[in-house]
Amino acid sequence: MKNKWIAFSVVCLLVCSSCNTPNEKSNAVAFDSAVGKVEIYDSSAVGLINRDAVVEIIGRHYKWSEGPVWVPAQQMLLFSAVLENKIYRWSRKDTPVLYLTPSGYTDTAHRDGENGSNGLALDKNGKLLLCQSGNRQVVRLDAPLDSPQPKFTVLANNFQGKKFNSPNDLVADSRNNIFFTDPIYGLPQHENDPTRELKFEGVYRISNTGKLTLLIDSISRPNGIALSPDEKILYVGSSDDHTRWYAYNLDSSGKILSGGILLDGYQMKENATVKTGADGFKTDKNGNIFSSGPDGINIISPAGKLLGLIRIYNKRTSNCAFNETKDVLYITSDDRVLKVNLK
Repeated sequence: MKNKWIAFSVVCLLVCSSCNTPNEKSNAVAFDSAVGKVEIYDSSAVGLINRDAVVEIIGRHYKWSEGPVWVPAQQMLLFSAVLENKIYRWSRKDTPVLYLTPSGYTDTAHRDGENGSNGLALDKNGKLLLCQSGNRQVVRLDAPLDSPQPKFTVLANNFQGKKFNSPNDLVADSRNNIFFTDPIYGLPQHENDPTRELKFEGVYRISNTGKLTLLIDSISRPNGIALSPDEKILYVGSSDDHTRWYAYNLDSSGKILSGGILLDGYQMKENATVKTGADGFKTDKNGNIFSSGPDGINIISPAGKLLGLIRIYNKRTSNCAFNETKDVLYITSDDRVLKVNLK
């Protein structure tokens, strides 16, 4: 009789422990894998990602994976291996294979620092855009996507005659304007590098006519960058020690009208196990931000509220990308590339 009572108590305990009330939003975790887990902080996040979503590894053993972009026309994922000066391709059916090298530094002279491509994006016409950290410029691949070669058209490589620091991430709008960030991370000695020519880290726009405009010069370590679905808001992440996400209202030509801090991530980073600053990110169909940052992929509402987290264990995340229907998220995380099925 005693054993039956103990068994009954254990069953009741297990059942009750899974019955969270609607008010118990924090730390509501339903699945825990060896790679990561989903944490829901606000009920609205339940409509964005499954509580039991599995974090899968689709590639590993890269030297700092970055800049993922999904290419619908080819049904493939491209991502940078920054320290290898390479881009890899994953097409669902195989493990990632080499796609392009060199990707970011094309000179033959030895150079320290982050030499490969970093952020990747597609323009309105489906052409591949690259932030070349080693060459310190933004370029377009001058070759078919299904037959890549290291041939590039330079879109911008200096501001007022001074070379960029190291273009990091970029996004193109539906009118083919390109927005990009230029922190110092790709320079061998960062802010103290003797080859550094600009004394600030900028956020820029390349117009569809090729004109370069400095939009912001006041953000320390500008990193990730994205547009709202209606392209009226430009988001920028700062990966400085005091990490932040910014939001700027744009006019119809892509000029900044107003803006400022959307979310202060200082305490998020202080409390994190993996203390990564705001890195690369993308927006979903409803304008929510899926951002690399403290402890993994932070899910942030357009109003700047932290809704949830795809926690990645023991690895820094650098960037992410959606598929064309935005129900699959790909994540670059240190030496690995991950995949998560969303709603």
